[in-house]
Amino acid sequence: MPHHTTPIKPASWSYAESFVAEDEILAAARSRAEEVGVSPVGPGVGAALRFLASVLDARAVVEIGTGTGVSGLWLLRGMRADGVLTTVDIEAEHQRLAKETFTEAGIPGNRARTIAGAGLDVLPRLTDGHYDLVFCDGDKREYAAYLKEALRLLRPGGIVAFDNALWHDRVADPAQRDDETVTIRELGRTILEHDALVPVLLPVGDGLLAAKKEWAPEA
Repeated sequence: MPHHTTPIKPASWSYAESFVAEDEILAAARSRAEEVGVSPVGPGVGAALRFLASVLDARAVVEIGTGTGVSGLWLLRGMRADGVLTTVDIEAEHQRLAKETFTEAGIPGNRARTIAGAGLDVLPRLTDGHYDLVFCDGDKREYAAYLKEALRLLRPGGIVAFDNALWHDRVADPAQRDDETVTIRELGRTILEHDALVPVLLPVGDGLLAAKKEWAPEA
């Protein structure tokens, strides 16, 4: 396949990645993440999430993988003033740290609903067709199952997004066949072939795969 543009250089990628600067609150959340061994989204992914939430005028968002609140704060800052983020993580301690992040940012307590538990245990309990945006950054091996749940949870016109869609340059390399890489690669194919989804793969951070739900697919 011919290239229409030359590949982006590392300096340009870094410039784009930090184009929307993070403040001291997000920096503090990143420090907490490093202390507890969590890998938060990069600034480029965060900015993209805020942009998507803002374009959608999102009132209800689901996040799988709370971490220490980096991605959650980006999402909350893009949502409407009365919007509620429902964020799910198996580690209650991580969610405690995320609440610190949200409090430091002045986010009212009723705007962030934290649920401790595994994503696939929590998602089936959430309301069909209620959400504007579903962001997935949990167990990569469960991404296909997250997509199935997201299609049920999203309203028509809503967006599902997956972090680590390039998975450290492994997805683009067909020789890489570990479970996580194969799952993410197959997720991309599924989304591309799905009649109800309009997809895009953004080369921000470690890759952000997003898709708009055009209509409610048949069960």
